[in-house]
Amino acid sequence: MEITTLDNPGWSIRISLVDTDLQSRPFEAIKIDRGEDDWLQVWIEDDVWNAAAGPLNLTEALDTFLAWTST
Repeated sequence: MEITTLDNPGWSIRISLVDTDLQSRPFEAIKIDRGEDDWLQVWIEDDVWNAAAGPLNLTEALDTFLAWTST
């Protein structure tokens, strides 16, 4: 898992799904734009779960991953 800051500002999260039960689990990309500092984008690309989030949306991004893994 990698969590880094974005310069716009915000957060970037990358979680490798390789060799996990999640690697082949379906996921529908998410794009939410509530405002300049309140946004979230989530997608899977090349067996990596990715999220980009506004500065106040780190918890929401991680909760999105946890919700997906518990279904």
